[in-house]
Amino acid sequence: MVGRKVVIVGSGFGGLAVARGLEGTDAEVTIIDRSNHHLFQPLLYQVATAALNPSDTATATRSLFSSSDNVRVLMDHVIGVDTSRSVVLTDQSGHVAYDFLVIATGADYSFFGHDEWAEHALVLKTMDDALTIRERVLAAFERAELEVDPAERARLLTFVVVGGGPTGVEMAGAIAELGRTTLAGDFRRIDPQEIRIILAEAGSRLLRPFCPQQSAHALKALAALGVEVKLGAVVQQIEDDGLWLGDGRIDASTIIWAAGTKARAAAKWIGAAAASNGGIIVDEHCRVPGHDAVFAIGDAASQTAADGSILPGLAPVAKQQGRHVARMIRAQLSHGRAPRPFRYHNWGMMAVIGRSQAVADFGWLKVNGLVAWLLWSIVHLFLLIDFRSRSSVYLSWSYAWFTHGRIARLLTRGSATAQKPLVTKEASS
Repeated sequence: MVGRKVVIVGSGFGGLAVARGLEGTDAEVTIIDRSNHHLFQPLLYQVATAALNPSDTATATRSLFSSSDNVRVLMDHVIGVDTSRSVVLTDQSGHVAYDFLVIATGADYSFFGHDEWAEHALVLKTMDDALTIRERVLAAFERAELEVDPAERARLLTFVVVGGGPTGVEMAGAIAELGRTTLAGDFRRIDPQEIRIILAEAGSRLLRPFCPQQSAHALKALAALGVEVKLGAVVQQIEDDGLWLGDGRIDASTIIWAAGTKARAAAKWIGAAAASNGGIIVDEHCRVPGHDAVFAIGDAASQTAADGSILPGLAPVAKQQGRHVARMIRAQLSHGRAPRPFRYHNWGMMAVIGRSQAVADFGWLKVNGLVAWLLWSIVHLFLLIDFRSRSSVYLSWSYAWFTHGRIARLLTRGSATAQKPLVTKEASS
């Protein structure tokens, strides 16, 4: 039917996959997102640690569909959905009508019932988050260069990452390389041995989705970088100038939370059943039960795989779900046969630890070290959204490899950051 309206909320991996799958159809496709760019989150930690510029990991969403006659992009904030009228409610537009709705709103970090910790801990989900972390880390070194009090100097040079999953491991390793290698020769009064990077994990090992041998490899590689890994360490309290970890207190200028995620509150928009993490429970076609024209994908959804497990919140899951939903909608537009139920194809997991160190698990093949790092680099270059991003990231990585340098070490969000005592949380999204 000509003119059927498809509204996609979210321009992440899943949302873009749906839109691209519907290019050239008779559907009027509208992407709504509160930002004007698609963010490549797997490399966001490198923006946070000055290895990449913001533009290397983000692309203006409009530019991706400039040649598509049937896809438009709205920068707006969705506040609800009226399923009785089939409209999406927004701050600016008021409402946007739909015949098919795809919810791809992603996830936020969960503080496990301690939302007050968000005032003191930094997270890494958006570009603003990454730039805030970069400012905090670089400013801590600048302040430490000026500080004469040994205790305050030690606090400034202490960085704590909470969460031993891929994001936490990658962040801890990147901060260690930044402080102990890149910045080591630039500051005259900072001894690299003074820098303390702590990775706290409540569980018994790092990288739990990987096999125990790869978790052990990650632990050894982080130790070689000078990262203190504390396993079985449960956070008791987070404050402005430090945190309580287990039975002890650690004074720290920078605390980064990478311990858990939850779906954004999209389930409440449509009154749908949600899993414990807030993800909308969907059927085998990513549809919301009771709403045949509403789909949920990626971190916004909770879908059970054929083996009874819940699909993980990973970019490949969102992309594959997005392509499936596009096929579902195309079939309904053309009155064709619906595709088979969605089945996730797991092509493997990867986590980078540091320079020339990574782990990769492809099921049938598990590799560590340099080979895994090379595979990780190739895959992530390939997954970047456009040629400009790929070429820019490749050049930045090459520069870092040969020089140990970081290209994005400017404090640009107000030089006052470097003058503050660094005991209050900087602005974030």
